[in-house]
Amino acid sequence: MISKILETLYSKVFINIISAQTSSTVYVEVVSRGEVSTSLSKSFQTKTINAKMLEFVKLYTEESPFHYITILDKSDKQGFLPTCKDISKYTDEEFIKTICVEKKYSLYTKADSLKDIKYDYQSIGVDFIFSPFSILNRFFKDKINNDLAIFLLLEENHISLSIFNKSKLLYAEYLDMKENSFESDMLMDTILDEDDDMSLNLDDVNLDDIDADEGIDSLEDFSNIEDLDSGMDIEEFSEAEEVVESQVDDEPIDNINEDYKRFILIQDAISAFYHDERFDSEFVEKIYIADSINISKDLKKYLEEEMFLNVVVRKISLQEELCDMAKMELK
Repeated sequence: MISKILETLYSKVFINIISAQTSSTVYVEVVSRGEVSTSLSKSFQTKTINAKMLEFVKLYTEESPFHYITILDKSDKQGFLPTCKDISKYTDEEFIKTICVEKKYSLYTKADSLKDIKYDYQSIGVDFIFSPFSILNRFFKDKINNDLAIFLLLEENHISLSIFNKSKLLYAEYLDMKENSFESDMLMDTILDEDDDMSLNLDDVNLDDIDADEGIDSLEDFSNIEDLDSGMDIEEFSEAEEVVESQVDDEPIDNINEDYKRFILIQDAISAFYHDERFDSEFVEKIYIADSINISKDLKKYLEEEMFLNVVVRKISLQEELCDMAKMELK
């Protein structure tokens, strides 16, 4: 009773921390009388916490005794399994921590990673640690319950991939772009080399040998090249709200390289799903992407043209979704 009275006198402060390769983002929401009175985000050049970040966080934790620190798990050994039993069938149980979800799935992560998080943030304390798969499931809950599809959460250096058939988990994998960057770089270099080989040196071309009519005829073959980008629309989504297409014609080469790496990782994971006898594989034609990093149009193009998938992209604010997860825990 006293606690409830105090909650009416103080605001609730939600501090959400997402680390990346060289930086961390802190997202703060202050909730007063059920309404968000303040929301702001700030980045710091640290993977854990430094003096500037500590000062910023304490500025808000000192506002109210009802403050909650939430961290997004970035363990390299984490995942989502289609059972709460027989965990050893899928992964080594000795060094992991598991949580049974809805009495039929298991989220797991490396036990040492949880200890590291608590140690790294001991100066501010940690109330909640969430798996990216929990965010992915919540974000696409309506589709997971009704579709046979692949679901992706894209982060700067990681991809959370799961496959559901009408709420039944078939497969999941947490993909680390850094661990697989060498192979992807080699493949991308090969493609770029092939493009170089196909380029023309105009100094070596004899214009007298070119038949003008023949050239015009050959160009007609490319009149419908834009059709290559067209894909099947998925009726459940309104184009205005949920299907996100990049409008940028010229993408930086770094973005193209990164998206090609993502494509290779996704392709390999789906192939593993089809060939691993431990999983109930079914042919999948749809893929839903929660995009937190503003991918280029190329990843969508690769998935559509190389794997013949129907692709839907939704923008996601990872920090706001993480905050909402913390709020749900308090209800």
